Amino acid sequence: MNMQEIRPPLTIRLCGPRGFCAGVDRAIQIVVLALKAYGAPVYVRHEIVHNRYVVEGLEAKGAIFVEELNEIPEEHRRQPVVFSAHGVPKSVPEDAQSRNLFYLDATCPLVSKVHKQAMRHQRLGRHVILIGHAGHPEVIGTMGQLPEGTVSLIETVEDVDAYEPADPDNLGYVTQTTLSVDDTAGVIARLQERFPNLTAPAADSICYATTNRQEAVKQAAPGCDLFIVVGAPNSSNSKRLVEVALRAGATRSLLVQRAAEIDWDQVGKIRTLGISAGASAPEVIVDEIIEAFRARFDATVELAITAEENEHFLVNRELRSIELTREDMAWVNG
Repeated sequence: MNMQEIRPPLTIRLCGPRGFCAGVDRAIQIVVLALKAYGAPVYVRHEIVHNRYVVEGLEAKGAIFVEELNEIPEEHRRQPVVFSAHGVPKSVPEDAQSRNLFYLDATCPLVSKVHKQAMRHQRLGRHVILIGHAGHPEVIGTMGQLPEGTVSLIETVEDVDAYEPADPDNLGYVTQTTLSVDDTAGVIARLQERFPNLTAPAADSICYATTNRQEAVKQAAPGCDLFIVVGAPNSSNSKRLVEVALRAGATRSLLVQRAAEIDWDQVGKIRTLGISAGASAPEVIVDEIIEAFRARFDATVELAITAEENEHFLVNRELRSIELTREDMAWVNG
C-alpha cells in the first residue's frame, strides 16, 4: 500500500477575501518601485508591513530597515526612506525634513483617513478617544498627529469604566483600523452609554479589509477541527482572525508564519481545516501551507468567499511613471 492510498481525507475551507489588502499591496509596491527608480539602498523606517517574509524579501532586493532616521548614514542621505503602512507621528516627516532626507510615505490611505478624523475632532474642540492597542505602530502614529494631552487611548470596556475625562460632553472617538469588529462594538457601546454626547467619526475607522477578513472567517469557522491563520505574531489584524475563528466555532485556531512551523503531531487527526491570511501575509505562503497539507492528506479545497475586493490605491506621484511588472511582485503574489 503506498502513501497515496493511506492519506486521510481533508476538506480545506479557503477564505476569501484573505491576505494582502490594498494598503499593504501599495506599501510593498512603493519599496519595490523605489528600488527600481533610485537603486539600492532604499531605507524603510520600521517594518513596511508586519511580515518577516516580506521584510526579508525586500532586504534581499536592497532595502535596509531602520527603527529611527538617525540610523541612515550621511552618505545615503540622497537615497529614499519609506515610512511604513502603519503611519507615523507628525514628528517623523518633520525630522526627515530637518535632516534633508528624501522620503516616500507609504501610510495606508485608510490609516491617513483616521488621522484626519482624529484631527477634525480636535480642531472642533473635542478631546479625542482612540480605541486601539497600546504600543502598536498605528496607534503611535495616530496619537502622534495630535498635541500632547488631547488624546486618550482606550483598549477595553474596563478602560471605559475607569475613564474620567475633564469634559464628558466634549468627546470624539476614532479606532485603530485592524481591531476586532465585535470587540470594538462593545467598547463603543459602553462609551456611548457613559458619554451620551460622544461624537463618532464621519466614517467607520475599522477598515474594509479587516471587516471583510473577519466576516469570511466567521462564516467558514463553524465545524472546523483546526483553523490556520497565516500571519505574523506582531500583526494585529492576524491575531484578531485567530480569535474570531475560535469564537465562531473552530475547535482550535493557530497563527502560522510558514509551513515549516506547523507541528504535525499537534495537527493530529482532522477532517475539516479552515485557512485565512492576515492583511500583510503573502499568497505564496498560503500556497505553501496548502501544499504541506496536500502532502499529508487527500485534500479538497473549497472556496469560502464572502466578498469581492476591488480597491486599489495609487503609489506616490514620484513613482507612477515606473513600470511595475507581474515578475516584480511574483515573490509575494505567486
